[in-house]
Amino acid sequence: MHSSTARRKTIDDFFRPLRKKATAQDGVDHSQEHDEKNAFELTARATAVPGLSLYPDFINPTEEHKILAFLNDSTRCIWRTDLSRRTMHFGGTYCIIPRTGDVPGQTKPESVQAPDMPQELHWLVQRFVDTGIYEDNKRPQFCIVNEYTGNHGISAHTENFQFGEPVVGLSLLSACSIRFHELAEPFDGSVRSGKAAKAQKTGRVVDVQLPPRSLLIMNGPSRWSWQHEIVRSAKARGPGWKRVSLTFRFKP
Repeated sequence: MHSSTARRKTIDDFFRPLRKKATAQDGVDHSQEHDEKNAFELTARATAVPGLSLYPDFINPTEEHKILAFLNDSTRCIWRTDLSRRTMHFGGTYCIIPRTGDVPGQTKPESVQAPDMPQELHWLVQRFVDTGIYEDNKRPQFCIVNEYTGNHGISAHTENFQFGEPVVGLSLLSACSIRFHELAEPFDGSVRSGKAAKAQKTGRVVDVQLPPRSLLIMNGPSRWSWQHEIVRSAKARGPGWKRVSLTFRFKP
């Protein structure tokens, strides 16, 4: 790729017009540009898990900051705090399980309608389409945000089978390892119901490192026949460790 500021090295170069360098005065918002490469030029890396791929640096630090600022803006977003970790939902409904002593006599989960996918994330969904991760007419309608700090993790599970593929996870802030367990056969069981723990595993385990701002794509076997988890361990995480993940899902 030739840079717009590249020096002219031959006589012919002096007769080729240089591309105009974008400036704040040209009236175009360049805040969502991906440095010197755009979404179409991103390349996924294969992993040892069949159907699982990883895009390093799917977004840049400025875009990461913009997403986090939106999620932490209490006038636009509300964190769910009934779990050990903070979570947030966009699209569909979710259940809040009352904690002991919260509301006397209330023990049944409460179904809550989540807001639709926010406009502030539309540019990110568009990048999914531009890179061919999702088809234009099959954009993800659902997103769950998880904040992990300290010893937080999540037990091994597959994403609910009511959703299609791919399942896409954007990882922000601190680097993290995600562990995959191969199953003897596809298995749909949630952590909350306790069914996920009953899935028959083959014993094959693969750990995948998730750098900051990377995107994990689960297709095929990795989506249906492998469980994934964030192991609960504060070891090697260090002080101030924090990871925020956004998981996007499409419902046919």
